[in-house]
Amino acid sequence: MHHPKQPTSRNDEKWKAEQEKQRREQAIANATGLRVLAAIGGAVPVRLMKRDLLFILEKLVSLLDENRVEMLARQHGIRQKRDDGGVAKTLGAYLRRADEGTLSRLLVESSILLAATRGNPSAVLKDAATAYKVDTDAIAAKVRQEFAAKAKAKKTPQPTTKATTKAA
Repeated sequence: MHHPKQPTSRNDEKWKAEQEKQRREQAIANATGLRVLAAIGGAVPVRLMKRDLLFILEKLVSLLDENRVEMLARQHGIRQKRDDGGVAKTLGAYLRRADEGTLSRLLVESSILLAATRGNPSAVLKDAATAYKVDTDAIAAKVRQEFAAKAKAKKTPQPTTKATTKAA
């Protein structure tokens, strides 16, 4: 044989397993980060007037990249509508209708997201969690449990039911 086939199946399986492990760890880290961000937002007190909050938020959101704006919008249940000008426009409309408490939470969350783009995201999130007395360990444990439950549910084969059709 000129070119014998190399036994790469073990290496490919190992590489795929490693990729899956990294993807899972990243998903857990992202979910934990979002939950910590939500807990921090929930701990923010209401103090500024709406016009002040709106002005600051509009300026902060304009500094964020598109992925961070989407993250912030998703955090507050905002979905992008088709042909509506994008998620930034939808978030802007949401900001104008929101109350002071929501704007305060958004202000802190967007500040954290902006600081995370400039430095170490996990350190910024941890500092904010410490300032707002958020238990990151408890949130991380809950996220890991949820991911483990999802993985277990995927592994258990679900019984297949045969559809019966009526004869016409």
